[in-house]
Formats: sequence, structure tokens, C-alpha cells
Amino acid sequence: MTIMIVSLSFSIRVNAADPDPLQDFCVADLSKDLTINGFPCKKASNTTTEDFIFGALKRSAKTNTPLGAAAVFGSVNEYPALNSLGLSIARLDFAKGGLIAPHTHPRASEMIYVVKGSMYAGFVTTDNKLFARVISKGDVMIFPRGLIHWQLNVGNTSAVGIVTLNSQFPGFQLIANSMFGSKILDEVLMKTFFLNKKAIQQLKSIFTPSG
Repeated sequence: MTIMIVSLSFSIRVNAADPDPLQDFCVADLSKDLTINGFPCKKASNTTTEDFIFGALKRSAKTNTPLGAAAVFGSVNEYPALNSLGLSIARLDFAKGGLIAPHTHPRASEMIYVVKGSMYAGFVTTDNKLFARVISKGDVMIFPRGLIHWQLNVGNTSAVGIVTLNSQFPGFQLIANSMFGSKILDEVLMKTFFLNKKAIQQLKSIFTPSG
């Protein structure tokens, strides 16, 4: 019986996303400099209806980026009312041919709703199985927590998607940036990608922030 209880408890903890809230709401007080799992609560007496409304997604993201795509984020940092609720949201905007490059969210699963256009979207499992196809206006697709995924505009017009994630701060780790924009030794990257030192240094020059 003890083993069963411990196993069940472990399973629940592993599969959970953000912790369940202990109050009706906890609008984040971002002014407090505290190191905790989340943010401290704004006083309930100082909370208003406006705290729960987020209008940033009305504005499109600027797509004049190297990959022709960008996002307007609504995590707890931008939308403090999400604190303790296990949710975040974002708007994705794509120019023609725009790409949200392969990335992961270490703390959340993601669901995308296509508002406009069509995009080739998908993810790869830990055993390298591909799940991908073109999704169009009105379609919804899910990307499981922690798996590499992407969205590429394959239509003849711009495209827009709305994504929701089951964490107030899901994290966003771009694969190429993490590999070539960090200080990993060249030898590791050379052996991983079967590239010579010159190619690795060229890639690092693209992804390493200047200054």
C-alpha cells in the first residue's frame, strides 16, 4: 500500500504543470525582488478588473526580423494576472515565408489556433518521430511539453496564430541559438554536427550576441 501511494504521488508530481493556486487569484506584484517559485501577490484590495484584461494581442508583432516572424508574448511578466493560474498566451505573426524556428518550452505544452493563413507546423518526439503537416485557418494543433517544434508560413500571404501554454512562464529555448549562441566548445559542436571549425565559427558569429 505504501509503495502504491508513493508511486501515485510521484506520478502526479511528474505530470503536473504549474502548481494549483491556493486562492481565487494572485495578481503578480512584479516590483518585489523575491526569489520564489512564482511572484508574490498584489494586495487583493488593490486589485481591479483592469488587472485581468490584456490588450497587447490586438497589435501585430513586427515581422521585419531575419526569419520573417515574431511574437507578442503574454506570460506572467507581461500579464501579471496569470500568476499562479498556470496559463500564458502569445500572438505569432508571419510574413510570407516567415518561420518561428525550432524551439522548446521546458515548462509547458503549447496549443496553436490558426487565425489567418496556413503554416507547416510540427514537433519531433524524443525517439525522433516526426508529427507535422500544413495547418490552415481554423485549425488547432498541440505541441507536447518540452518537445522541439516550429511553425513555417507556407501560404501566399501573411499568417497569424494564437498560442496558449499551460504555464505562467513556459520558457522559450531556441535550438540553434542555444547551441551556437552560447560558449560551448567548438570541438563539441564539430563532433555533434559533423562540421569543421571554420563552419562552426561562422555559425557562432551569426548567433552570438554582439557586445
